[in-house]
Amino acid sequence: MIAFVSGRVAQVTLSSAVLEVGGVGLELMCTPGTLATLRTGQAATLPTSMVVREDSLTLFGFADDDEKQTFELVQTASGVGPKVAQSMLAVLTPDDLRRAIAGDDVKTLTKVPGIGQKGAQRIILELKDRIGAPSSVRTPAATPGSAPWRDQVHQGLVGLGWPARDAEKAVDAVAPEAGEVPDVAALLRAALRTLSKA
Repeated sequence: MIAFVSGRVAQVTLSSAVLEVGGVGLELMCTPGTLATLRTGQAATLPTSMVVREDSLTLFGFADDDEKQTFELVQTASGVGPKVAQSMLAVLTPDDLRRAIAGDDVKTLTKVPGIGQKGAQRIILELKDRIGAPSSVRTPAATPGSAPWRDQVHQGLVGLGWPARDAEKAVDAVAPEAGEVPDVAALLRAALRTLSKA
């Protein structure tokens, strides 16, 4: 298993980042919140989880170890694969997930694309005793103020499968929440909540 990848960021796309490690470009599938913290040409270290399938080896990259452990844990629930697990972390922080599962909050879990009422109830039932309590206050991932948050949130939504027109409406809906220093990850989660209500 590959525990983490450390190298220069060669490329950042809508759903992945390529890190150059010893002359080899490794593609890591990441949430929009994690991608927003990466800049092409800069060094980065991302904890990773490898998903092995019959026809593919996929590396998922995370902002921190807590995100990685949560990603791996939620996949132990039946019906939750790596894509749904990644969507969960795109919409909710690990602590938000813990709160939702511990508090039987089906409504919060169904905000995640791909999780319906029954799926949310199953996840709560299977993970409630294993997910743990929310950790202490976590600081949001830092995002440079110069980054055009609107584009990042829009690209993140499109990367998660939402139509560009719907993504644009969601970006407009969360614009008042941006403030002086926009938190792209929080704005993306807010935009996803807006889309799930529509």
